[in-house]
Amino acid sequence: MPIERSQVERWLREDLGHHDVTNDVPGETTGRLVAKEGGVVAGLEAAEAVFDYLGVAVDERLDDGERVAAGDTVLRVSGGAREVLRGERVAVNIAGHASGIATKTRAAVDEARQVSDDVRIAATRKTTPGLRGVEKRAVVAGGGDTHRLDLSHMVMVKDNHIEELGLEAAVARFRERVSFATKIEVEVEEPGDALRAAEAGADVVLLDNMPPDETERAVETLPEGVLAEASGGITVDEVREYAAAGVDVVSMGSLTHSAPSLDLSFRTE
Repeated sequence: MPIERSQVERWLREDLGHHDVTNDVPGETTGRLVAKEGGVVAGLEAAEAVFDYLGVAVDERLDDGERVAAGDTVLRVSGGAREVLRGERVAVNIAGHASGIATKTRAAVDEARQVSDDVRIAATRKTTPGLRGVEKRAVVAGGGDTHRLDLSHMVMVKDNHIEELGLEAAVARFRERVSFATKIEVEVEEPGDALRAAEAGADVVLLDNMPPDETERAVETLPEGVLAEASGGITVDEVREYAAAGVDVVSMGSLTHSAPSLDLSFRTE
């Protein structure tokens, strides 16, 4: 899905305000976005959309998902100095934020690959309001899985649903209401409840806040065809242990809510 012009307009309006004197600079210029540290770049489509909105030409840019080293040029532009300078900060902020997510995701994927080529590293819905599209694309750029993009993509029966309805009744209720193409995932917090969730009709069982040894015990109880997902505060350093526990998916909210921005700088020439 392309970046919408209305979204770019909101970003720019927030930064420029009503009377931008700072960037009232005449003439033409060129500029480049430079990596100040190594990582995986992302958000460059969004950065390009910012400059395009301002009528600035993007003459060169890397593809999302490429690794960079300190000093590498990520994107190069040319156009009116006023417009280039106006787009600079928004482009840097978006690309830096997205690249930080992609970099952290790639680190987690690399850890999982030490154990298995099949375990997926997935994001969650713990995204910044208004930036979910940018952040989910960044996860993909880092080699991860988006998980569900919104509530319509999959039913997830969580602890509050179970508290209100009961596990079996919740699964039955939602199964009656969803399309045949929509999967149902059930969150459990005890290894003994994993099989119970599968027998109730879960397509995916989310093993929440379980240490790796309990996760492995829960996975062993699941029938073939039911996917196992580990989640709950899992760090990059713990990914290898959870992958070794036999899960199909490791989901990490920290990919989007706690990834530090990649240090990028914009320089005119």
